[in-house]
Amino acid sequence: MKISEKIKQCSLSPMRKFHPYAVKAEEAGKKIYRLNIGQPDIKTPEQYFEAVRNFTQPVLAYAPSPGLPVMVDAIVDYYKRIGANFTADDVIITTGGSEALSILFACILDEGSEVLIPEPFYPNYNTMIRVAGGQIRPIPTSPEEGYRYAVKEKIESVITENTRAIMVTNPGNPTGVVLTREEMQVIADVAKAHDLYVIGDEVYREFVYGDEPLASMAQFKEIEQNVVIIDSVSKRFSACGARIGALLSKNTELMGHAMKMAQARLSVATLDQVASAALYSCDENYFKAMREEYKKRRDTCYEMIMKIPGVVCAEPQGAFYMMAALPVDDADKFNQWLLEEFEDNKETVMFAPGGGFYTGGKGKNEVRIAYVLKQADLERAMELLKLGIAQYRKDVMGCND
Repeated sequence: MKISEKIKQCSLSPMRKFHPYAVKAEEAGKKIYRLNIGQPDIKTPEQYFEAVRNFTQPVLAYAPSPGLPVMVDAIVDYYKRIGANFTADDVIITTGGSEALSILFACILDEGSEVLIPEPFYPNYNTMIRVAGGQIRPIPTSPEEGYRYAVKEKIESVITENTRAIMVTNPGNPTGVVLTREEMQVIADVAKAHDLYVIGDEVYREFVYGDEPLASMAQFKEIEQNVVIIDSVSKRFSACGARIGALLSKNTELMGHAMKMAQARLSVATLDQVASAALYSCDENYFKAMREEYKKRRDTCYEMIMKIPGVVCAEPQGAFYMMAALPVDDADKFNQWLLEEFEDNKETVMFAPGGGFYTGGKGKNEVRIAYVLKQADLERAMELLKLGIAQYRKDVMGCND
């Protein structure tokens, strides 16, 4: 029997592929500080659980394919507060941001179509695009330039006749880059000039650590027909398990085709929509406290990693990730070694190796660190990383630092 050539071109997630090694390490008695997966540990707002407790419908029925009105209205109202005017017809509720992406790519890509994405990028983009018949054409960046990419000449140099869209994750996963208003305008101008979709994956919008207002590509009225927004409650409300996202666009033709996919998968979970809608009643104090906590973690992580000799890292301005080049020969090999060979007082650390965040060949010595641990655990994790690098360079690389 045959397997799809499309799926053969996909890889396992670099965030999750070391799970078997972690299980064995824990079975051997090691404690692992996990910096590999962006699972927030901030308490999910009580409004979510209260809505579940108050749910009294006698039958848990299918929701409408576009989403429950209460959930759609919550999304529409949220965007109005940040200056982006969507209507209910511009919104489809999805099973997480991941399904929103899968639906979108099925609607805009043909065999051989290309999506421009700055690399390093969230690895699951590659799986979703490949399965839809497309491929990623990377916009190159580097740790030395802080992974910035919103330069007209840099973007236009990779546009081809097969290009369908420019995709931006803002704030960035895995880099923590936050686009300035001027950089967003550059992307908008290029998309308009070349008649391309702009896909804004903005699930980390609240996680910005400067004083800039919350930004969205949907705020650029001159390209409203080009813009598609991917959103989710997962990170914003520390509700990853709710699996509620949204696809938003004022392009009626696109949304009409997206509805075919929405109807084909029937609907999104009813109870999780009811509960997730209640999350949008959280006030600004919730987001302020969350930002302050993650900024403190960002500062700790960045300060400690920059004390490790040979590390190249730009301070992240948003999300809860940082990308860094380490003084090791191979981050995959190093990560496995940390789990199998290294320990300090029966403790070790793991991260997401950087190679999986690129299209191929780059990022071999880079890592993505998710600073989602509590302060004391994060400090210990970074200490273990420093100790591990020193020991690995001595024992495996034969360096005499």
